[in-house]
Amino acid sequence: MGRTLENKKEIVEELKTLLDDSEMALVLDYKSLSVKDISDLRTRLQSKSGICKVTKNTLMRKAIDGKANWSNLDSLLTGTNAFILVKGDIGGAVKAVQAFQKETQKSETKGGLFEGKLLSQDEIKAIANLPSKEVLMAQIAGALNAIPTKIAVGINETPSGLARSLNQHAEKA
Repeated sequence: MGRTLENKKEIVEELKTLLDDSEMALVLDYKSLSVKDISDLRTRLQSKSGICKVTKNTLMRKAIDGKANWSNLDSLLTGTNAFILVKGDIGGAVKAVQAFQKETQKSETKGGLFEGKLLSQDEIKAIANLPSKEVLMAQIAGALNAIPTKIAVGINETPSGLARSLNQHAEKA
């Protein structure tokens, strides 16, 4: 039995809500994935603030209709697609998808969309290679902490240097 018009409208509304809450979308070809594989991918994405939705391209087209930042996604809507919608840990979600693809060898990323821009395969890989948000924050905090430390060492070194200089001058005399 096919979907009713009411059911399709509900799916489109759900997709619109998910898109409004998402920062990035990846489009995967899921043709050779089993239900178990999709469940595995969904489990991996849960901890990374990602959602895997399998839906018809026509329903996704209706969901992105009128949304300027998602309109470029239309060019990827061919064939059998699974949509990975991510909010939050983008790098972690992309890493999870790539790890899943490496292990299963069954699906391929068609492309992605981030801030209204289509992403190439190389750009998606570059995102996966970025350190996590926590690591970046720790690196920034370390860099910021280094500045006052260097200033304190410099301030402390001035009187010490002056004392050494005076001591050397006194020894010569």
